[in-house]
Amino acid sequence: MLIVIGGLPGTGKTTLARLLAGRIGAVHLRIDTIEQAIVRSGLTRHPVGSAGYAVGYALAQEHLQQGHTVIAESVNPLAVTRDSWLSASQNAGVAAVEVEVVCSSLTEHQHRIGSRSVDIPDLPLLRWQDVLDRDYEPWSRDHIIVDTAGETPDQSLRQLLQRLDSRSTDSPKSAT
Repeated sequence: MLIVIGGLPGTGKTTLARLLAGRIGAVHLRIDTIEQAIVRSGLTRHPVGSAGYAVGYALAQEHLQQGHTVIAESVNPLAVTRDSWLSASQNAGVAAVEVEVVCSSLTEHQHRIGSRSVDIPDLPLLRWQDVLDRDYEPWSRDHIIVDTAGETPDQSLRQLLQRLDSRSTDSPKSAT
């Protein structure tokens, strides 16, 4: 299965993806890691553009074809990026679930952006204004929404696991 986790910076995507990968034994593909590796190679500078996503789609498809569950984690801001993740899962012949991570408390979200540290060497830190100015298209199809506001990472993980479990027992059009 491919689990696509997206959302604005500072919502808790990486924390949630890491916890989920550890819990279910999945491969965690993080676009920030891929993009920063491309930058370190000297091929380009930030913003990387579509290259990081293209590498991510290829890696996801390869791991899926090998029988691994993959968690693809990125901002995933545009319909075209979301469609491309789904194409990777279809090409591998596996199901996909889309997850949008949000932080409904603007105060908490802004605090997270202002207090976060970088865990990838030389990855530029974002400012709150960078988050506000980012292109981020609304999601237009059925997907799981996890709101991390006021929750611990473990609480958010439980919320996600419950929704993933309901997806596996319900029809593909189950409620978010």
